[in-house]
Amino acid sequence: MNATDAEITALLRQGNISNEGVARTLRVDKHRVGRIRIAAGLPPYQPQPLTLEEKWRSKTRPVEGGHLAWTGEQGTASRTPILRYKGECHTAAAVAFRLRTGRDPEGYAFAECGYFHCVEPTHVDDEPGRQLTREQLRYLSGGEQRPAQCVHGHDQAEHGKYESDGRAYCGECKAIQRTALRDQQLEPAGA
Repeated sequence: MNATDAEITALLRQGNISNEGVARTLRVDKHRVGRIRIAAGLPPYQPQPLTLEEKWRSKTRPVEGGHLAWTGEQGTASRTPILRYKGECHTAAAVAFRLRTGRDPEGYAFAECGYFHCVEPTHVDDEPGRQLTREQLRYLSGGEQRPAQCVHGHDQAEHGKYESDGRAYCGECKAIQRTALRDQQLEPAGA
C-alpha cells in the first residue's frame, strides 16, 4: 500500500512526529515526507523533551471526588484516553497503572471508580487486579467460593471470572456465547 499525500499530511498534523516516524508508520520515503511537511507549512519535528510520565501528567487534571480527568487525545470510536509518545501509542490508563505499580498491565487497564475514563493511578487496575478485587467483594458480600468447574466442565482456576458486583461467571462460556451470537448476526437472512 502506498500512502497518499493527504494521509501523510494527516499523520504529520496529528502531533510532534518525525519524518522518519511517518515514513516507518506509512512505509513511505522519509524525503517525500519532508517535502510534504514543507509544502504543508508544518514546523520541523522537535524531539520530545518530556519523559512519558511528564507528558502524561501534563494531560491530566484533578476533578471532584479524587478522580483524574484526561485532557489529551482520545480514541475516535471508544473515546479511550490515549497518549502518543516517541512514535508509540499508549492508553492513559496503562501509563497510570505503570506509574503506580512499576510494571506493564496484564490485559486492559482501566478504572472502575464510576468516573468515565478516570486515569487516577490509584483507581486504575489491570485484569488480575480487578478480578482479585471482585473476588474479595464476593466474599465480603456473603458469596461462596466458586465451583472448580462450570456447568460445561471448564476449569474455573483458568477460565473463572467475576463481574464488577462479585458474581462469578465462566470466561470461556461467555467467549463461546459471544462467538455464536456474532456468527448468528453475520449469517445471511433466510439461510
